[in-house]
Amino acid sequence: MKKFRNLGLAVILLAFGLMAIGSSSTSTSETKAIVGADGGSSDITEAESEATTTTEAAAKITIEEQVLFEQDGLKVTATEYVSDSIWGDSIKLLIENDGSSDIGLGCTALIVNDYMITDLFSSTIAAGKKANEELGLSSSSLKAAGIETVGKIEVYFHTFDPDSYMTIDNLDCVTIETSAFDSMDSTPNDAGQELYNSDGIRIVGKYVDENSFWGTAILLYIENNSGENRIIQCEDLSINGYMLTPYFSCTIYDGKKAVDDITLLSSQLEENGITEINDVELKFKIIDEDYMTRVETDVIAFSAQ
Repeated sequence: MKKFRNLGLAVILLAFGLMAIGSSSTSTSETKAIVGADGGSSDITEAESEATTTTEAAAKITIEEQVLFEQDGLKVTATEYVSDSIWGDSIKLLIENDGSSDIGLGCTALIVNDYMITDLFSSTIAAGKKANEELGLSSSSLKAAGIETVGKIEVYFHTFDPDSYMTIDNLDCVTIETSAFDSMDSTPNDAGQELYNSDGIRIVGKYVDENSFWGTAILLYIENNSGENRIIQCEDLSINGYMLTPYFSCTIYDGKKAVDDITLLSSQLEENGITEINDVELKFKIIDEDYMTRVETDVIAFSAQ
Protein backbone atom coordinates (compact mmCIF):
# COMPACT_ATOMS: atom_id res chain seq x y z
CA MET A 1 0.00 0.00 0.00
CA LYS A 2 2.92 2.35 0.56
CA LYS A 3 3.39 2.73 -3.17
CA PHE A 4 -0.08 4.24 -3.48
CA ARG A 5 1.05 7.13 -1.30
CA ASN A 6 2.59 8.83 -4.33
CA LEU A 7 -0.81 9.72 -5.79
CA GLY A 8 -2.14 11.05 -2.50
CA LEU A 9 1.07 12.89 -1.79
CA ALA A 10 0.99 14.42 -5.26
CA VAL A 11 -2.45 15.87 -4.51
CA ILE A 12 -1.24 17.19 -1.14
CA LEU A 13 1.88 18.65 -2.72
CA LEU A 14 -0.24 20.33 -5.36
CA ALA A 15 -2.36 21.98 -2.67
CA PHE A 16 0.66 23.10 -0.68
CA GLY A 17 2.43 24.20 -3.85
CA LEU A 18 -0.50 26.41 -4.82
CA MET A 19 -0.59 27.82 -1.32
CA ALA A 20 3.12 28.59 -1.41
CA ILE A 21 2.85 30.17 -4.84
CA GLY A 22 -0.01 32.37 -3.71
CA SER A 23 1.42 33.43 -0.38
CA SER A 24 4.92 34.11 -1.67
CA SER A 25 3.80 36.18 -4.62
CA THR A 26 1.60 38.66 -2.79
CA SER A 27 2.46 42.16 -1.74
CA THR A 28 4.55 42.46 1.42
CA SER A 29 2.81 45.70 2.45
CA GLU A 30 0.85 43.77 5.11
CA THR A 31 3.69 41.73 6.60
CA LYS A 32 4.40 41.79 10.33
CA ALA A 33 7.65 40.83 12.03
CA ILE A 34 7.67 37.82 14.36
CA VAL A 35 8.91 38.50 17.89
CA GLY A 36 9.45 36.24 20.87
CA ALA A 37 6.96 35.79 23.70
CA ASP A 38 9.15 38.06 25.86
CA GLY A 39 8.88 40.84 23.27
CA GLY A 40 12.39 40.26 21.90
CA SER A 41 12.54 41.67 18.41
CA SER A 42 13.33 39.82 15.22
CA ASP A 43 16.44 40.77 13.29
CA ILE A 44 14.63 40.77 9.95
CA THR A 45 14.29 44.06 8.15
CA GLU A 46 11.55 45.21 5.81
CA ALA A 47 13.96 44.98 2.89
CA GLU A 48 14.78 41.37 3.74
CA SER A 49 11.08 40.43 3.76
CA GLU A 50 10.58 41.63 0.20
CA ALA A 51 10.84 39.15 -2.65
CA THR A 52 13.95 39.40 -4.79
CA THR A 53 13.97 39.36 -8.57
CA THR A 54 15.67 36.45 -10.29
CA THR A 55 14.87 37.02 -13.97
CA GLU A 56 17.73 39.37 -14.84
CA ALA A 57 20.36 37.14 -13.22
CA ALA A 58 18.79 33.97 -14.60
CA ALA A 59 18.88 35.31 -18.16
CA LYS A 60 22.67 34.98 -18.08
CA ILE A 61 22.75 31.45 -16.68
CA THR A 62 23.65 28.46 -18.85
CA ILE A 63 24.29 24.75 -18.38
CA GLU A 64 26.22 22.21 -20.38
CA GLU A 65 24.10 19.57 -22.09
CA GLN A 66 24.42 16.44 -19.96
CA VAL A 67 22.86 13.01 -19.51
CA LEU A 68 21.29 12.94 -16.05
CA PHE A 69 20.64 9.22 -16.02
CA GLU A 70 20.17 6.23 -18.31
CA GLN A 71 18.48 3.17 -16.87
CA ASP A 72 16.23 0.33 -18.10
CA GLY A 73 15.78 1.95 -21.51
CA LEU A 74 14.94 5.38 -20.08
CA LYS A 75 17.38 8.21 -20.83
CA VAL A 76 17.04 11.77 -19.52
CA THR A 77 19.23 14.59 -20.86
CA ALA A 78 19.34 18.16 -19.55
CA THR A 79 19.69 20.29 -22.67
CA GLU A 80 19.27 23.94 -21.67
CA TYR A 81 18.61 26.41 -18.86
CA VAL A 82 15.80 28.80 -19.77
CA SER A 83 14.12 31.76 -18.10
CA ASP A 84 10.69 33.23 -18.74
CA SER A 85 9.47 36.51 -17.27
CA ILE A 86 6.06 34.96 -16.53
CA TRP A 87 6.71 31.28 -15.78
CA GLY A 88 10.19 31.60 -14.24
CA ASP A 89 13.29 29.45 -14.68
CA SER A 90 13.39 25.86 -15.86
CA ILE A 91 15.63 23.09 -17.16
CA LYS A 92 14.75 21.68 -20.56
CA LEU A 93 14.79 17.89 -20.58
CA LEU A 94 14.88 15.40 -23.45
CA ILE A 95 13.32 12.13 -22.24
CA GLU A 96 13.76 9.00 -24.37
CA ASN A 97 11.98 5.73 -23.65
CA ASP A 98 13.57 2.85 -25.57
CA GLY A 99 11.84 0.27 -23.38
CA SER A 100 8.88 -1.92 -24.31
CA SER A 101 6.43 -0.34 -21.83
CA ASP A 102 5.05 3.12 -21.19
CA ILE A 103 6.66 4.75 -18.17
CA GLY A 104 6.08 7.74 -15.94
CA LEU A 105 8.80 10.04 -14.63
CA GLY A 106 8.31 12.26 -11.60
CA CYS A 107 10.37 14.47 -9.33
CA THR A 108 10.54 13.35 -5.69
CA ALA A 109 12.62 16.32 -4.55
CA LEU A 110 14.12 19.40 -6.15
CA ILE A 111 16.88 21.33 -4.39
CA VAL A 112 18.35 24.64 -5.57
CA ASN A 113 21.43 26.13 -3.88
CA ASP A 114 20.74 23.71 -0.98
CA TYR A 115 17.11 24.93 -0.57
CA MET A 116 14.16 22.59 -0.98
CA ILE A 117 12.05 23.99 -3.84
CA THR A 118 8.45 23.17 -4.80
CA ASP A 119 8.09 21.23 -8.03
CA LEU A 120 5.19 19.26 -9.51
CA PHE A 121 7.00 17.75 -12.50
CA SER A 122 5.47 14.63 -14.01
CA SER A 123 5.67 13.13 -17.51
CA THR A 124 4.46 9.95 -19.18
CA ILE A 125 6.50 8.65 -22.12
CA ALA A 126 5.10 5.94 -24.37
CA ALA A 127 7.27 2.97 -25.30
CA GLY A 128 9.69 3.82 -28.11
CA LYS A 129 8.89 7.54 -27.94
CA LYS A 130 10.60 10.77 -26.86
CA ALA A 131 9.37 13.86 -25.03
CA ASN A 132 10.64 17.40 -24.58
CA GLU A 133 9.73 18.59 -21.10
CA GLU A 134 10.68 21.37 -18.68
CA LEU A 135 11.59 20.93 -15.02
CA GLY A 136 10.34 24.17 -13.50
CA LEU A 137 12.08 26.07 -10.72
CA SER A 138 9.28 27.79 -8.82
CA SER A 139 9.92 31.54 -8.97
CA SER A 140 8.00 32.09 -5.74
CA SER A 141 10.09 29.46 -3.94
CA LEU A 142 13.33 30.99 -5.24
CA LYS A 143 12.25 34.45 -4.12
CA ALA A 144 11.17 33.23 -0.68
CA ALA A 145 14.57 31.58 -0.21
CA GLY A 146 16.36 34.75 -1.34
CA ILE A 147 17.93 32.99 -4.34
CA GLU A 148 18.89 35.55 -6.96
CA THR A 149 21.36 33.36 -8.88
CA VAL A 150 20.85 29.63 -9.41
CA GLY A 151 24.18 27.83 -9.14
CA LYS A 152 23.38 24.23 -8.22
CA ILE A 153 20.32 22.07 -8.88
CA GLU A 154 19.87 18.65 -7.27
CA VAL A 155 17.07 16.41 -8.54
CA TYR A 156 15.68 13.17 -7.12
CA PHE A 157 13.67 11.47 -9.88
CA HIS A 158 11.40 8.47 -9.56
CA THR A 159 9.75 6.27 -12.18
CA PHE A 160 6.18 5.03 -11.91
CA ASP A 161 3.56 2.94 -13.66
CA PRO A 162 1.36 5.45 -15.54
CA ASP A 163 -1.74 3.25 -15.08
CA SER A 164 -1.54 2.54 -11.34
CA TYR A 165 0.79 5.41 -10.32
CA MET A 166 2.77 2.89 -8.28
CA THR A 167 6.44 3.71 -7.87
CA ILE A 168 8.79 1.54 -9.90
CA ASP A 169 12.12 2.96 -8.73
CA ASN A 170 13.52 5.87 -6.72
CA LEU A 171 16.65 7.10 -8.50
CA ASP A 172 19.82 8.52 -7.00
CA CYS A 173 20.33 12.26 -6.82
CA VAL A 174 21.59 13.95 -9.99
CA THR A 175 23.35 17.32 -9.76
CA ILE A 176 23.44 20.10 -12.35
CA GLU A 177 25.96 22.91 -11.91
CA THR A 178 25.17 26.10 -13.81
CA SER A 179 27.56 28.70 -15.17
CA ALA A 180 26.93 30.65 -11.92
CA PHE A 181 28.04 27.82 -9.63
CA ASP A 182 31.27 29.50 -8.48
CA SER A 183 29.56 32.81 -7.75
CA MET A 184 26.29 31.65 -6.15
CA ASP A 185 25.40 33.08 -2.74
CA SER A 186 25.11 30.35 -0.11
CA THR A 187 24.35 32.69 2.81
CA PRO A 188 21.38 31.31 4.80
CA ASN A 189 18.21 33.42 4.52
CA ASP A 190 17.66 32.94 8.26
CA ALA A 191 16.89 36.45 9.52
CA GLY A 192 14.03 36.32 12.00
CA GLN A 193 13.04 35.05 15.44
CA GLU A 194 14.43 31.63 16.35
CA LEU A 195 11.56 29.41 17.49
CA TYR A 196 13.26 26.01 17.85
CA ASN A 197 16.83 24.69 17.74
CA SER A 198 17.55 21.13 18.87
CA ASP A 199 18.78 17.77 17.54
CA GLY A 200 19.99 19.33 14.30
CA ILE A 201 16.66 21.01 13.44
CA ARG A 202 16.46 24.81 13.50
CA ILE A 203 13.24 26.75 12.84
CA VAL A 204 13.13 30.53 12.51
CA GLY A 205 9.96 32.61 12.27
CA LYS A 206 10.51 35.24 9.57
CA TYR A 207 7.28 37.19 9.26
CA VAL A 208 3.49 37.00 9.08
CA ASP A 209 1.88 37.86 5.75
CA GLU A 210 -1.74 38.94 6.30
CA ASN A 211 -2.35 39.28 2.57
CA SER A 212 -1.51 35.78 1.34
CA PHE A 213 -3.48 34.00 -1.38
CA TRP A 214 -5.51 31.79 0.97
CA GLY A 215 -5.71 34.14 3.95
CA THR A 216 -2.66 34.52 6.17
CA ALA A 217 0.76 32.84 6.09
CA ILE A 218 3.44 32.49 8.75
CA LEU A 219 6.76 32.25 6.91
CA LEU A 220 9.43 29.96 8.39
CA TYR A 221 13.10 29.29 7.68
CA ILE A 222 14.07 25.67 8.44
CA GLU A 223 17.42 23.92 8.32
CA ASN A 224 18.15 20.24 8.87
CA ASN A 225 21.52 19.03 10.13
CA SER A 226 20.14 16.00 11.97
CA GLY A 227 21.83 13.38 9.79
CA GLU A 228 18.50 12.14 8.39
CA ASN A 229 15.72 13.44 6.18
CA ARG A 230 12.85 14.95 8.17
CA ILE A 231 9.25 16.12 7.76
CA ILE A 232 8.22 19.17 9.80
CA GLN A 233 4.57 19.72 10.66
CA CYS A 234 2.68 21.75 13.27
CA GLU A 235 -0.38 21.21 15.44
CA ASP A 236 -2.33 22.72 18.37
CA LEU A 237 -2.12 26.12 16.73
CA SER A 238 -3.98 29.07 18.22
CA ILE A 239 -4.25 32.64 16.97
CA ASN A 240 -5.21 35.30 19.51
CA GLY A 241 -6.43 32.48 21.76
CA TYR A 242 -8.59 30.74 19.11
CA MET A 243 -7.74 27.24 17.87
CA LEU A 244 -7.32 27.04 14.09
CA THR A 245 -6.27 24.32 11.62
CA PRO A 246 -2.77 24.97 10.20
CA TYR A 247 -1.94 23.82 6.68
CA PHE A 248 1.75 23.02 6.74
CA SER A 249 4.04 20.10 5.92
CA CYS A 250 7.67 20.59 4.93
CA THR A 251 9.94 17.74 3.82
CA ILE A 252 13.57 18.73 4.27
CA TYR A 253 16.51 16.53 3.39
CA ASP A 254 19.57 16.22 5.59
CA GLY A 255 22.02 19.09 5.19
CA LYS A 256 19.43 21.23 3.37
CA LYS A 257 17.36 24.32 4.07
CA ALA A 258 13.82 25.43 3.29
CA VAL A 259 11.65 28.54 3.43
CA ASP A 260 8.02 27.50 3.76
CA ASP A 261 4.83 28.86 5.25
CA ILE A 262 2.06 27.83 7.62
CA THR A 263 -1.18 28.74 5.85
CA LEU A 264 -4.30 29.88 7.73
CA LEU A 265 -7.49 29.95 5.69
CA SER A 266 -9.31 33.28 5.54
CA SER A 267 -12.62 31.49 6.20
CA GLN A 268 -11.35 30.23 9.57
CA LEU A 269 -10.06 33.66 10.52
CA GLU A 270 -13.41 35.22 9.64
CA GLU A 271 -15.37 32.57 11.58
CA ASN A 272 -13.40 33.46 14.71
CA GLY A 273 -13.57 37.21 14.16
CA ILE A 274 -9.81 37.49 13.70
CA THR A 275 -8.90 40.55 11.67
CA GLU A 276 -5.27 40.80 12.78
CA ILE A 277 -2.63 38.27 13.87
CA ASN A 278 -1.23 39.23 17.26
CA ASP A 279 -0.43 36.21 19.45
CA VAL A 280 0.47 32.76 18.13
CA GLU A 281 0.96 29.45 19.95
CA LEU A 282 1.79 26.11 18.33
CA LYS A 283 3.69 22.85 18.59
CA PHE A 284 6.02 21.45 15.95
CA LYS A 285 6.19 17.75 15.08
CA ILE A 286 9.42 16.36 13.62
CA ILE A 287 8.78 13.14 11.69
CA ASP A 288 11.09 10.65 9.99
CA GLU A 289 10.70 9.16 6.51
CA ASP A 290 8.72 6.21 7.91
CA TYR A 291 6.17 8.74 9.24
CA MET A 292 7.15 8.09 12.83
CA THR A 293 7.12 11.13 15.12
CA ARG A 294 10.61 11.69 16.54
CA VAL A 295 9.95 14.95 18.41
CA GLU A 296 6.89 16.85 19.52
CA THR A 297 7.88 20.22 20.92
CA ASP A 298 6.42 22.01 23.91
CA VAL A 299 4.11 24.92 23.17
CA ILE A 300 6.00 27.67 21.36
CA ALA A 301 4.59 31.19 21.71
CA PHE A 302 5.38 34.29 19.68
CA SER A 303 3.78 37.50 18.53
CA ALA A 304 3.48 39.46 15.30
CA GLN A 305 4.12 43.20 15.25
